Amino acid sequence: MSTPVTSAPASPRLVSLDALRGFDMFWILGADALFTALAKVFDLAPLRLIAGQLDHKDWAGFAFYDLIFPLFVFMSGASLVFALPKIIEREGRAAAVKRVLFRGALLFAIGLFYAGGLQTKWPDIRVLGVLQRIALAYTGAGLLFCFFKPRALAVIGTAILVGYWALLTFVPIRDVHLERAAVPAKLGVVKPTLEQAQQLYTSTTARVSGVYDPGRNLANHLDFEFLGGRKYDVYYDPEGLLSTGPAVVSCLLGVFAGLLLRRRDWGDQKKVTWLAVAGAAAVALGFLWGLQFPVVKKIWTSSFVLVAGGYSALLLAAFYYTIDVRGWKRWCVPFVWIGMNPITLYLISGIVGYRKLAARLAGGDLAAWFDTTLGAGWGNLGIAVVGLAIMLALARFLHARQIFLRV
Repeated sequence: MSTPVTSAPASPRLVSLDALRGFDMFWILGADALFTALAKVFDLAPLRLIAGQLDHKDWAGFAFYDLIFPLFVFMSGASLVFALPKIIEREGRAAAVKRVLFRGALLFAIGLFYAGGLQTKWPDIRVLGVLQRIALAYTGAGLLFCFFKPRALAVIGTAILVGYWALLTFVPIRDVHLERAAVPAKLGVVKPTLEQAQQLYTSTTARVSGVYDPGRNLANHLDFEFLGGRKYDVYYDPEGLLSTGPAVVSCLLGVFAGLLLRRRDWGDQKKVTWLAVAGAAAVALGFLWGLQFPVVKKIWTSSFVLVAGGYSALLLAAFYYTIDVRGWKRWCVPFVWIGMNPITLYLISGIVGYRKLAARLAGGDLAAWFDTTLGAGWGNLGIAVVGLAIMLALARFLHARQIFLRV
């Protein structure tokens, strides 16, 4: 084990990283509602196509909206490459490790607060969630980056993906569907208790392996047995225990992209080409692997890691080329506002809600008047526009006054 090379001069801040992070958050902070409303009002094929991509796949498959979360994890990995080497060079590896652990713990705590904090009693608190997964993925990738060189990181990442596939493919599990609709159907009750579900699980003696169905795979079963608290999908969680491993690899893929962008011996065109080629190869390999190990976001399968990581690299290549190489930056200014304050804007969205604020300003009789005067759906479109405008105004306000929540 050895410390990554840190002797290269510090790289200037890449606007493309902030812009792509902002572009990612833009969709979940209001753009999804806007395009969905536009598609209902105008009913045009391009708008319907976009709106159809703004929802997660129920299980296997991949839509644009399935990229939002792993893209943020990917960008976390790319960003740490520009921060940790400076700390290692100035203060030593121990200081970098301390920073990684502190930031990971803080983000995890913010995730718990976002999920409701302590307003509910145990076991109704959701321990794992979106921000908690980002925290764990960042912490895992950050610690690995502090101790291992890129080649070793590649070996570790590959081992995690292959090992995760092997566990879900070869380890026998109880032949029971722990799924919110399957359990009531099996028990013949409308709303079974947790004790009834546990009895169904423990009484099942048949074993299967190599299955990846909802609630019928190793990752979901381990959540049911060992993950305490409230689970998003009743009996298991899409940000569960075992799938945290491949999520760390999603962050490591961002680390590799960041290392590529930091290279001083490569020209910009070569960096863009390598990002694009690597991204396309990862997408192809992921879908190919998905023929046997399905591309499933809810259990973060290894094939999903490759597909999402590949698309993330392709987007980063496009943003880097457009913004930092060609210098076309004016179009992405709103994305930079968002990308410099993603956690703050996300927290406000969850706690207050831009759409709720918009409904106070453009809902009720005003929305009904739009529906009556202009046509069905115009009221909802107005609320979506106002909600997105509120978010952008807040992002601009925070950016103009240099108010940033650094996590």
